Amino acid sequence: MRIKNGFMLHQVGNEYIVMHDGSTNVDFSRIINLNGSAAYLWQRFHDTDFDADILAEALTERYEVAREQALRDAEAFIQSLRNCHILS
Repeated sequence: MRIKNGFMLHQVGNEYIVMHDGSTNVDFSRIINLNGSAAYLWQRFHDTDFDADILAEALTERYEVAREQALRDAEAFIQSLRNCHILS
């Protein structure tokens, strides 16, 4: 899977938000806030294919987290993107 083109990560203070570039009709009620680790995943994988295993590996490389927890977090991140129709 891959993040759709036209969605961008913005940092506002200590918050991270994903917004559409506005070039197409989008339901802005489905845009999401990201925590720091989700923003890291976005920045690292926004322009490449990924799956939950790849994301979990990236999380365990960067953070002191067990593989099982990293996989749950990766799956939650993917589900959040799916819910907002940001994945292709």
